[in-house]
Amino acid sequence: MKTIISSGIQHHLARFIIPLIVIAFIIGVAGCGPTPTEIRDWYDLNAVREDTRGSYILMNNLDSTTAGYIELAGPTANEGKGWQPIAVNNTFIGSFDGQGYEIGNLFINRPDESGVGLFSVVETGGVIENVHLVNGDITGYEAVASLVGHNRGAVRNSYAHGNVAGDLDVGSLVGVNGGTVNNSYSGGSVTGGDSIGGLVGKNEGTVSGSYSIGIVSGSDFVGGLVGKNNGTVSNSYSASTVDGNDLVGNLVGVNGGTVSNSYTRGTVDAHGFVGGLVGRNEGVVSKCYSAGNTTGDEHVGGLVGQNLYGVVSNSFWDTQTSGQGSSDGGTGNTTMEMMDIATFTGAGWDITTVDPGETTPDYTWNIINAMTYPFLSWQSFV
Repeated sequence: MKTIISSGIQHHLARFIIPLIVIAFIIGVAGCGPTPTEIRDWYDLNAVREDTRGSYILMNNLDSTTAGYIELAGPTANEGKGWQPIAVNNTFIGSFDGQGYEIGNLFINRPDESGVGLFSVVETGGVIENVHLVNGDITGYEAVASLVGHNRGAVRNSYAHGNVAGDLDVGSLVGVNGGTVNNSYSGGSVTGGDSIGGLVGKNEGTVSGSYSIGIVSGSDFVGGLVGKNNGTVSNSYSASTVDGNDLVGNLVGVNGGTVSNSYTRGTVDAHGFVGGLVGRNEGVVSKCYSAGNTTGDEHVGGLVGQNLYGVVSNSFWDTQTSGQGSSDGGTGNTTMEMMDIATFTGAGWDITTVDPGETTPDYTWNIINAMTYPFLSWQSFV
């Protein structure tokens, strides 16, 4: 039997159905952003500079065997200067997704230039993510790094492993950060003068969920993760080997901002104002620890070398592994005490015990009681 719908009911349904169709169309259009431009060789990568507001996606590894390397990114490119950083005269405010592919053998030799890296300047709104830089050889003067010389945007899920050198504000991944760097890490070697960091040279923004495991060497303001911090460093660690002259720390050389929920397990050796965590603290350090060997000549501390009008709270260092019985801030403990959860719960840490091979991400810190130091719950290993 055929069903008949009256014109009144049809009109009533149309009042509701048509707006729903319009809304669905708008949502569908909004969810379909511009199609990213695909990057498959060095020529494609070089073309990014022609539209610094665009969206880009890397489709495969790039290295010395990829088309365009000799002309654009190798030691003989640009009269021996190598790669010209993207957006030297026009800041990058687009998006670049490396999809986890590697960009290898990047060569830059521009010792008199600032804003040196794969990208020169990433402005607010710009996003660089999932980029893996390996076997690079980068030289610049100021704001120097493998990935971004000067970042005011967002860098995330990226890493750099190569050699980086410069005079001022030099980092393996980012030279100067005024934006955000998170879930990223670095290795390799970083060398320079002042404000030299294993991950970021100078931080004026936020660094979180990141770590460094390289070799860092400089003069002053030298840190295994960040050379000079005027922003925020949190939920991060350094297992770097660090050396310098003055104001040197295994995590941060000089802290004028905030350092929290972070730790070090690397080594640091310098002349003066040397700390297992921070060389000189002029800001806030909270819920941190250091367990690496720390050596120096003057103002040497297992956690902080010098606390200059700053605040150090609920933080610790291992007096045995550091070789230091004193610190200008923090509490010294034996190795056994540093592996006891009671040490940290008593200081208000957000920490819980876990079994070997397990993590509990609902807490900032995890510990295998009586077996390990505390480790960050985002870590995939102890």
